[in-house]
Amino acid sequence: MILITGATGNIGTHVLSQLTGAGAPVRVMARNPAKLRTTAEVVQGDFEDPASLTRALAGVRAAFLVTTPQKPIADHDVAFVEAAEGAGVQRIVKLSAITAAGVQADSSWHLLTEQVVRASGLDWTILKPSSFASNLLQFADMIRAGEPVPDWNGPGALGVIDPRDVAAVAVKALTTEDHIGQSYTLTGPELLTFGEQIRILERVLGRPVRSVDVPLDTVRDMMIGNGMDPAAVEMSLIGMRQAIAGDYAIVTGDVAKVLGRAPTGFATWAEDHRAALAG
Repeated sequence: MILITGATGNIGTHVLSQLTGAGAPVRVMARNPAKLRTTAEVVQGDFEDPASLTRALAGVRAAFLVTTPQKPIADHDVAFVEAAEGAGVQRIVKLSAITAAGVQADSSWHLLTEQVVRASGLDWTILKPSSFASNLLQFADMIRAGEPVPDWNGPGALGVIDPRDVAAVAVKALTTEDHIGQSYTLTGPELLTFGEQIRILERVLGRPVRSVDVPLDTVRDMMIGNGMDPAAVEMSLIGMRQAIAGDYAIVTGDVAKVLGRAPTGFATWAEDHRAALAG
């Protein structure tokens, strides 16, 4: 049995579909199971409810761990790892982020959560993906309406990755013995600035797509205005500044190493999502 957390997110959605498509025994932990539509078993679970974690992890061999708490603390990972150890789980595959390898890694929430998993008595694999190609989908309405898309990365280039590739690596780590104790930095095949992503999208859609530079002070105000925890805002801004400075301008061979093929390019991702982005 494989337990999936974060099954409605960028990566978890694809992990769930790839595992169920392969016929693997899958259980999904969700705070509100009624919102999920899947053929997999769904159980109620909350990182702040230890008893629910124990129930969700009963009989589980491997777990895909995704935590996105409102505040940048490792409490949810600690609770999950403790419950997993108590339930006899053998393996955890943890979704982290490329920012955990940043210049100010000591202040990274992702690094804190990695340390929790590494210090456990479980077999582990850590995935540190670069920026998701699917981040553009949050602007789909603006793109369809011809409105300018906000760009807060400026000159910062990133190894933009297709979430389906991250999920495929996670599935390999969950279902085979070859990736225990490994930490993979997952990127696409090329470095792209946000502006370069927009130019590729223009070619795919066959029409202009506008973008507008947004200073980080404005981004901070937006996040605070949306009710985001101030500490989480500041941690996010650290990562954004590092991205702008080029600290995450990294392309690795880890996707190819695990999957035996090249990672998917951004243009292919855009073609596959043309319907969602076309006006």
